Amino acid sequence: MPEVETIRSGLSNLIVGKTVKAVAFDWPKSFPNSPMEVDKFLVNATVLSVQRRGKALLLALNSGYSLVIHLKMTGQLVYRDKIQKFGAGHPTGSLIGELPDKSTRVTLEFKDNAKLFFNDQRKFGWVRLMPTVEVMNLNFFKKIGPEPLEPAFTWGALKTQLQRRPNTSIKAALLDQSVVAGIGNIYADESLWGAKLHPAAMVKTLTDKNIRLLYKSIIDVLSLSIALGGSTDRNYVDAEGKKGNYLKFANVFRRDNLPCPRCGTTIIKLRVAGRGTHICPKEQRLKL
Repeated sequence: MPEVETIRSGLSNLIVGKTVKAVAFDWPKSFPNSPMEVDKFLVNATVLSVQRRGKALLLALNSGYSLVIHLKMTGQLVYRDKIQKFGAGHPTGSLIGELPDKSTRVTLEFKDNAKLFFNDQRKFGWVRLMPTVEVMNLNFFKKIGPEPLEPAFTWGALKTQLQRRPNTSIKAALLDQSVVAGIGNIYADESLWGAKLHPAAMVKTLTDKNIRLLYKSIIDVLSLSIALGGSTDRNYVDAEGKKGNYLKFANVFRRDNLPCPRCGTTIIKLRVAGRGTHICPKEQRLKL
């Protein structure tokens, strides 16, 4: 989520208020839209806002429609005009090279001749045009849990969400997007370290104190990562084409064999919920 939020912020400063002049695409699955709807509701429509839900971006249009964009594994959004350049997403040469190129799937051209390119090497991402009122009816959005940085997300809300998965590990629960939106592997490890919880601990064993500490840690970790432009996990760069800085300040993720910043114990790597997981074995003990 922090990486996609970085993209949302960058785009908001560049395309809100711009009017679409034309659209082109080279791969139908990347742009699965009716030509009639594109002509009627996208061409000549003005971008009202750029929003994010979970790991998806939503471009609201004054036509009553929205573009829903999911970058998946290798997607990029690249903005170009005569003065400014914006590159965000999977870090390949397309961020700074001539566009369109062989990875360009969708091109939006605005009336001021600026362009927004959706590039996707592996073709898993998509750009979908649909009525704004129907966006949240997509199965993708119906299954997403609450946004962790929204005011309504309290420690009590976290407790309620976790109780849906009482017999699973806390790490598996955090990675489940239906429990909480936008927490990936890096942020799960960092949040659990902050709360001094073992990733393999069962949700049903957590006390209210544990959940309060975990809640605070999640908020702190995500807020810091957004402030620093996201992680450097090879998949994203910031709005200036630079990698995010978060991992320079990570406490456990990819720090195996290094000392724990709190106690000096050597950090170890293990496997939990099918994912590589980093912990301090002294402060994150698994209680049997």
